[in-house]
Amino acid sequence: MNRAPHRSAARALRRLAPRTLRGRLSLVALSTAALLMTVLTVLFNAVMDRHLQHQADDELRDRAAAVATTVDTTGPRVRVLETANDRLLDANVWIYAGTRLLEKPPSAVAGSPPARAADRLAARREPACATVRAHGPRPVRLCAEPVPGRRATATVVTALDLTPYRSSAGTLLLGSLVLDAVMLGCTYGLTSLSVGRALRPVRTMSDQAAQWSAVGSDERFDTADRPAELARLGASLDALLDRIRTVLRHEQQLTGELSHELRTPLTRIVMELDWWRARPRTDAETGAAQEVIAEAARAMRTICDTLLRDARESALRPAAVPGTTDVVPVLHRLLEHLGTPERVRTAVEAGAPVLEAGVAPALLERILSPLLINAARYARSRVTVSARGVPGAVRIDVVDDGPGVPGTFRDELFRPGRRADPGDGHDGAGLGLPLARRLARAVGGEVSHDPRHTPGARFTVSLPAG
Repeated sequence: MNRAPHRSAARALRRLAPRTLRGRLSLVALSTAALLMTVLTVLFNAVMDRHLQHQADDELRDRAAAVATTVDTTGPRVRVLETANDRLLDANVWIYAGTRLLEKPPSAVAGSPPARAADRLAARREPACATVRAHGPRPVRLCAEPVPGRRATATVVTALDLTPYRSSAGTLLLGSLVLDAVMLGCTYGLTSLSVGRALRPVRTMSDQAAQWSAVGSDERFDTADRPAELARLGASLDALLDRIRTVLRHEQQLTGELSHELRTPLTRIVMELDWWRARPRTDAETGAAQEVIAEAARAMRTICDTLLRDARESALRPAAVPGTTDVVPVLHRLLEHLGTPERVRTAVEAGAPVLEAGVAPALLERILSPLLINAARYARSRVTVSARGVPGAVRIDVVDDGPGVPGTFRDELFRPGRRADPGDGHDGAGLGLPLARRLARAVGGEVSHDPRHTPGARFTVSLPAG
């Protein structure tokens, strides 16, 4: 079966359909009103047609009753009495004695449709009516009324031209159709106007949402005094704007974290290249510089992979645990590559030979690196990293004997972009600690600062046990 014509017709109908919600609602209202008016028009004209027919039947019965007063059925034979208005009464009147025709209209032609219909009605000898076509399309209504008597029975059949009644019915039909057309036009116009006014707040809210989402604005819709539908729409748009703002904030945060984390390996690469180009180097020195650069490049790739994977996992399943890691070897490796000043000594204290945390090695490094870098940067003589197991978790303390965190800055410590002293001569953007906390929380852990520890600073990393 070839369905191409059906598909073409469906596509043509879709092209003809209004594109706007206002047009579609107006079309639905117009279609509904048209269907309702069609039903009402049909019913109205059917009732009026029946009413006009009853009027015609009532007039025929009245005329038959008037003619019956001139028919004498008291004797053995039916006699028609002559009256002063005999000519008026005989117009379109047939009088029968039983089935025998006594009188007929002067203009009646034997065998014509009205004459045959009158004969049939008289033969029934009971009140009855019928409609026939006389001259062309002109309808004629005939009604029979029996005239009872003691010895004889007569029947009076009267006829009436229905053309004036049908003309009235046609006029009513035309008037109702014109009225329907006017009502449909008014319905479409008023519906379009009403829907346009009703949708105006929606259009305004959509424009505002588009403007606010483009700039990440904090403005939101006030749904307190709005209708229930607009309140729900405003709440949905507010939720969407919140998600967009969160995505933008995460994107900015991810960009800042990448720049912060990549700064150290990039600095190592630049320093090695500057050192290597400062004067001719031996093959051993060149190989060592190349190894440092390769290690820094691998670290950069690891940082990028870790942060991007964390961003994806935070969006899809924020509480996912990506793997397990033996904590102690990672701590030793991080301290070996920390690059602490000569005055600072480092130590690892482990509460058990094997401590497994429920995170991947790269993620553990990204969580601990900002804490270790800060500790080595501000320590006077010693940095100690201790790890121990607690029920359901692994706890790692990073302790230094430096000046500690200023009391006025403790509330800002884990906020992105905040630094206690931007002019302290150290490179940094205030993103390391917020990154460490966010990564730890992404796997069900936490990074916290102990304000009671003196001298120096102590940061605690709590991670789920592996």
